[in-house]
Amino acid sequence: MSDFNKTRSEFHLPEGLIYLDGNSLGPLPRKAAERVASTITAEWGDMLVTGWNKAGWMAKPTDIGDRIGKLIGAPAGTVVMGDTLSIKVFQALASALRLRPDRKIILSDTGNFPSDLYMAEGLVGLLGQDYSLETVAPEEVEGAIDETVAVTLITEVDYRTGRMHDMKRITEKAHAAGALTVWDLAHSAGAVPVDLTGADADFAVGCTYKYLNSGPGGPAFIYVRPDLAESAEPALAGWLGHEQPFAFDQNYRPGRGIERMRVGTPPVLQMAALEAALDIWDMTTMADVRARSIELTERFIAGVEAACPELTLATPREAALRGSQVSFRHPEGYAIMQALIARKVIGDFRAPDILRFGFTPLYIGEAEVEGAVKIIAEVMDGKLWDREEYKRRARVT
Repeated sequence: MSDFNKTRSEFHLPEGLIYLDGNSLGPLPRKAAERVASTITAEWGDMLVTGWNKAGWMAKPTDIGDRIGKLIGAPAGTVVMGDTLSIKVFQALASALRLRPDRKIILSDTGNFPSDLYMAEGLVGLLGQDYSLETVAPEEVEGAIDETVAVTLITEVDYRTGRMHDMKRITEKAHAAGALTVWDLAHSAGAVPVDLTGADADFAVGCTYKYLNSGPGGPAFIYVRPDLAESAEPALAGWLGHEQPFAFDQNYRPGRGIERMRVGTPPVLQMAALEAALDIWDMTTMADVRARSIELTERFIAGVEAACPELTLATPREAALRGSQVSFRHPEGYAIMQALIARKVIGDFRAPDILRFGFTPLYIGEAEVEGAVKIIAEVMDGKLWDREEYKRRARVT
């Protein structure tokens, strides 16, 4: 059984703050600052450029990829770090389309994160030749998969509502139709158990600054199914994805397996922070995290619904159908969230009317749930959100 009091002690959390936004940006692991400082002074400072060899910087993307692989059901050598999630979405989609040259359709859903859809739109715009992105309602994805679809692009956990797609069932349906799958794990990795191998997923991508706590701008990851790794052709043929980067060939030759999905220079300092964050994950299991998450979200839903009937639950009520977040709807959702933040309950707002709260058992427990419910009730009962200062939209919501 995991000791969540112990994992909580591994994070820097400001006194008196109830942080329910780890699904947007995880808090600072206490040892991350020390790890990054050591990387700066003892490695970058003292080793300079020799750090690429002496400190093993060049191997970090695959070494850390293997650690993340353990959290998402991916075998060693199938996950690599680097770049941003949007870049990894583009890579995965382009590779999948090349593997299905006789098909032109990318299928996604209207609940997908907009950046994923923007990447798909940009790709089909570049390809032309009748390529298209088609979107349907989340609940209609399975019925829309047919022999015309080249690849599905699905975020497993909906960023607004927390609704969770059935990865195994959708992948089976795609494969039966001859299509490939790309899964976005931005709200899954570190939040819910993921089994890419068991689901037979083809490609998966994800970020690390949410539930994995790597810090703002933390690197993304990409997974490629082992039997596809040598045939997947990356559209972004970066220097470090070359078979021999330091041969300085004029022409690109893809690296072996997952190495070909590397693009640019690894973000060494961010990866140092991520390593410190992943050390905390060695203290627990995804099964324990999921069980605790369900307990906390159930308690939160019951508390808010009892105290605030004017808030409408947007998240699936059945625990098996949702990720590790709870969302409520209200026409004044933005102002309500600002009022909560002013009272040290940190969640976030997603247009048009979603108040979103993330539950991360590594540092959130029953006391935070009860405290948050109490403050939400106070804000709603007293209409404390109805102030002009709470209605002015900031750049980040």
